[in-house]
Amino acid sequence: MSARVHDLVREFGGRRVLDRLDLTIGDGEFVALLGRSGSGKSTLLRLLAGLDGSADAGVSGTVEVPGSVAVAFQEPRLLPWRSVRENVSLGLHRDLGADTPAGVADTALAEVGLGARADAWPLTLSGGEAQRASLARALVREPGLLLLDEPFGALDALTRITMHRLVLDLWQRHRPGVLLVTHDVDEALLLADRVLVLTDGRIGAEHRPGPRPRDPDTLSALRRTVLDELGVAADAA
Repeated sequence: MSARVHDLVREFGGRRVLDRLDLTIGDGEFVALLGRSGSGKSTLLRLLAGLDGSADAGVSGTVEVPGSVAVAFQEPRLLPWRSVRENVSLGLHRDLGADTPAGVADTALAEVGLGARADAWPLTLSGGEAQRASLARALVREPGLLLLDEPFGALDALTRITMHRLVLDLWQRHRPGVLLVTHDVDEALLLADRVLVLTDGRIGAEHRPGPRPRDPDTLSALRRTVLDELGVAADAA
């Protein structure tokens, strides 16, 4: 498995956000997590990433992540005073063999289509390019679990389509376990092997969109079901 969560509770000031939640992500499995705003999606992701520094006082249950973890956020979070190559290789500690951090970073940047931008400064990148650099920085660590926290939310529609294709291609090549947190039902159904709906702090529903390429009629029917589970009328969406 890439991750396992059992009986997880997370409270903030007496408010229970995650309520005895259970979740397993298999090796190489692509999972998408949907839920209304404030439902606890990003809270779960931060716990899996080990980024919830104040969790000790308000958390119970089990969180197991046997391998390494990498995160790509909605904001690329690139350091503006370092080149794109330096951002990707920053803090790279895994065994590189005969290679160097810069060489590994260049390989990752070529993989996401940014080989020619390795020496550029982050502020000169477009939104899509910056997000590609963020993905390269995550994948260069060869994580067992890749966490994607709404990484396409700030991109325009055409760039999102390109990024969807890129993420699927990278996932199929590297095969990490993936947890994608998103508000976009269509995005979840297009990308994931398994789509989960978080309700009242627990996994309230689970859907498997089927093999790729996806059948449009199946996706349309699933979309209506998921919107209903999220409390959104399909004709209003």
